[in-house]
Amino acid sequence: MKKRKLFCEISPLCYKISHKKECLLHDVKDIMKNEKISTEKNTVPLPVVLKNHSSKILRNLCGVDMQLQENKRTNLRIAGRKINGIVINPGETFSFWKLVGEPSKKNGYLEGLVIQGGNVTSGTGGGLCQLANLIHWMILNSPLEVVEMHHHSDALFPDNGRRVPFGTGTSVTYKAQDYRFKNTTKNPVQLMIWQDDKELFGELRSTEPLPYTYRIIEENNGFVEEDGVFYRVSQVYRITFDREKRIVHRDIVLNNHSKVMYDYSLIPEEQIITPGLRRLTYKG
Repeated sequence: MKKRKLFCEISPLCYKISHKKECLLHDVKDIMKNEKISTEKNTVPLPVVLKNHSSKILRNLCGVDMQLQENKRTNLRIAGRKINGIVINPGETFSFWKLVGEPSKKNGYLEGLVIQGGNVTSGTGGGLCQLANLIHWMILNSPLEVVEMHHHSDALFPDNGRRVPFGTGTSVTYKAQDYRFKNTTKNPVQLMIWQDDKELFGELRSTEPLPYTYRIIEENNGFVEEDGVFYRVSQVYRITFDREKRIVHRDIVLNNHSKVMYDYSLIPEEQIITPGLRRLTYKG
């Protein structure tokens, strides 16, 4: 039986109508929640680096116009400047879109890679998920509380040099899908964001060091075949250590079961999991 299309999948116009509705719902929820959203900016770095990370701006993605990747440089630079130096005080919530604003042509954004309804296409401001991913990775390596995120539901591209566990990224769509975290510590934290021609950089800073350190690990990583369809699977855990390097907590972050949307011939044979086989493939 053929799967019935969602309203947003019928046509580009239907997608726009659905997106407008989701934006309105998000605004209504914001009014009802009455969160204190962080707005203070200070480009003087706070003294302690809690976590840093970087990611390559250009990736060789099969079947994707490289001009969309080139345009991503511009989009990341505009959005990164909006976030750089933001201070999230205790009890405040960071909101990606409240800081970045609408990624429109009038605001200088170019056509980039976007994902709509599980399909890869182009759109104004495309590529900003990379900035949200970088921030989320640093937050995962901290005690800060993620209060809104949206996982990519499908495996859209081969790994091609992946540096963090699969599935630890987040999708952002203007207003409708935000990325937010709350500062649940007693000290202010700060995000510093910058880039050069090749990489995007980020630092999570504070006024005091944390009492714990964190490690993200991925277990049972690979591909399984189910009724002729391949899925990317793994479990992602966050391990919390005290200052004596003793394990304090082991919490599951994500249980991946993502449909592979690219050519199955690109799946490495050694990563296809035989039923009953368990293995650890990543430690971060």
